[in-house]
Amino acid sequence: MKVEFTHEFIKIFKKRFKHTANIQNKFDNRIKLFSENYQNPQLKDHQLTDKLQGFRSFSITGDIRVIYYKNDDTAYFVDIGTHNQVY
Repeated sequence: MKVEFTHEFIKIFKKRFKHTANIQNKFDNRIKLFSENYQNPQLKDHQLTDKLQGFRSFSITGDIRVIYYKNDDTAYFVDIGTHNQVY
């Protein structure tokens, strides 16, 4: 699956994780997994509901999530942060 980062996603990522090399490394590894198979069980990918209906989420760490939506074979990342930050 092809991955696109929205402008807002890039701003949020830089703001929240600019000085966190550990998270950046985990993010890079998860993006590779996601690109190969977004349904990989390690990602804990799931459909969101309520105000985030139409979006999906997967885990970078136990508490850090990526929010995205799919269109054909492209995933558009829109938010990243802790559970409390993104939900």
